[in-house]
Amino acid sequence: MKHIAIVTTETIAGYDISEQLGIVRGNTIRARHIGRDILAAFRNLVGGEINDYTKLMAESREQALDRMQAEAVSLGADAIVNVRFTTSMLAHGAAELLVYGTAVKLEQHLR
Repeated sequence: MKHIAIVTTETIAGYDISEQLGIVRGNTIRARHIGRDILAAFRNLVGGEINDYTKLMAESREQALDRMQAEAVSLGADAIVNVRFTTSMLAHGAAELLVYGTAVKLEQHLR
């Protein structure tokens, strides 16, 4: 897959936005695992990071970013600007991670 710039800013240094192609998004829905929940309950008692959940969230972010990027590439985008993440609970033990932004075409600044 073609790699494109993905930024949280409205602009990209050295480039002008020549065309806005629309909102692009990627999401994933993940359910918790009972074994992880038992470890999480233990961590709540003694403190510390819950590594399994950290790994699960990192994998979810990457999957959502990949899906958003694929949508932007299919539109012919050079970049995605104003990227934002959001999460929401869908059901007991299941959460959605959503990433969205604006797919754009770029042209280099003329000096």
